[in-house]
Amino acid sequence: MRLAAQAPAPAQPLEVELKFQVPAARREALRRAVATATARTTRLQAVYADTADRRLAAAGLALRLRKEGRVWVQTLKGRGDDVMARPEHSLRLPPQAGEPVLDPQRHAGTPAGAALLSALGDGAALQPLYRTDIRRLHRRVRSGGALIEIAYDRGHILAGEQRLAVDEIEFELVSGPPQALALLAARWAARFGLWWDSRTKSERGLRLALGLSQTAATRATRPAWPAGADAHAVRAAALRSALAQALANASELAAGAGTPEHLHQLRVALRRLRSVLRELGAWGGDAEAALALEQAWRDPFGALGAARDADVMALLAPRLLAAGAPAASVPAAGAAGGVDPDPGAIVRSPLFTALLLRSLAFGLVPAPRAAAAAPLSLAEAARAVLRPAWRRVLADAAAFAGAPAEQRHRMRKRLKRFRYTLETLLPLFRRKPAQALLARIGRALDALGELNDLHTAQALWRQRADQEPAAWFAVGWLAAQAARAGDAAAAELAQLARAPRPWRRGAASGR
Repeated sequence: MRLAAQAPAPAQPLEVELKFQVPAARREALRRAVATATARTTRLQAVYADTADRRLAAAGLALRLRKEGRVWVQTLKGRGDDVMARPEHSLRLPPQAGEPVLDPQRHAGTPAGAALLSALGDGAALQPLYRTDIRRLHRRVRSGGALIEIAYDRGHILAGEQRLAVDEIEFELVSGPPQALALLAARWAARFGLWWDSRTKSERGLRLALGLSQTAATRATRPAWPAGADAHAVRAAALRSALAQALANASELAAGAGTPEHLHQLRVALRRLRSVLRELGAWGGDAEAALALEQAWRDPFGALGAARDADVMALLAPRLLAAGAPAASVPAAGAAGGVDPDPGAIVRSPLFTALLLRSLAFGLVPAPRAAAAAPLSLAEAARAVLRPAWRRVLADAAAFAGAPAEQRHRMRKRLKRFRYTLETLLPLFRRKPAQALLARIGRALDALGELNDLHTAQALWRQRADQEPAAWFAVGWLAAQAARAGDAAAAELAQLARAPRPWRRGAASGR
């Protein structure tokens, strides 16, 4: 889709699309579904260029020259700050013999073009980096008041002697409401078992050219609020920010390129997402729907937790051996409960994909009509959320020392939700006291996290102790470590009562 962004002229066009990988067993059925009487097949042959030091990729830019049938098109894509939209500027080139010359000046006058020309300001030369050869089966449909192009791409990415197969389907918004795009994609994903992949062809091509099997895990970034945002817009921005982090890490895991850090950051992102739905659900006038969606995430989040537990066990094993434990196999987390601890299988599942798309559609719901009564300011609405939540945190801290392990785990989850909510609302408050409070919360959560890992490992080793007596050493060692960690966590929690409270009247930033 080519939408005008909310920026001064010249308008920055946006490409709004969702892309999915296709399971091998469903490819022929999917091809038949796309290949109706109105569908066309177009061969797309593209070359992607960058400098020798890969400065365009570092700037989040992708520059390509593509032959679309008999027409040459030069395209520049910028870094997107959303899970479904990124800046794009394309130009059809006049007919000519042979392959045209790639000219960065063709994109002058656009924001992405300015970034491109700045990156090349010292005269650095462009060079071909990788190519794509794709056969696209595509047609347009109308759904939910929107015009959407469905494109099934099959072919290869080529870099020197290296070759990577492409078999993916894209849904691109041509016109109409973005929510319709998410809903249509969800129906196709459910029908054909598709899994959402945020990695673009340019990203995959760059990795192939550089011989990289993965990228670093994606960490959280603060949501970008639109100018004049109300509570509904803040909630929507926070949802999309959490979803962007979740999708980036889930894509790596689904593709088999993930690491324990990708899994950790995916779980962080899903906690952020669930915290927004739970704590800020009323900000969109649909609190019940927000809570229902938050609860729907419980099972897949728990399954990912079992996979994360396996990583924890592996990390603790060397410490146990160093402490003198008999050499014994590490118990497989989740095995006792019949849970598949493979995070790749979890994030490729129809349930996980459906929840991602449901969360996207929820974040795109238009704002409700304004109520007759004057709405609360953002700062007042934030205080109404943070004050009672903070009282619960302090009550948990006071009761922590005498609480059993299960209750301590619930306390930790509540403190995490409070931190993610405060981080979302951070621009409303003076930075120094807010950062001081977050630092104290961070120290408490670090201590609680270590305690939780020790409790989890202790429970898993205890399950093995009856069949494997050597495991009792681990149970005893972990119990001693948990006692020490519990004292440390209690001490950190006690400090929270003296922490600054940036939401107090007079402390807000005035936004």
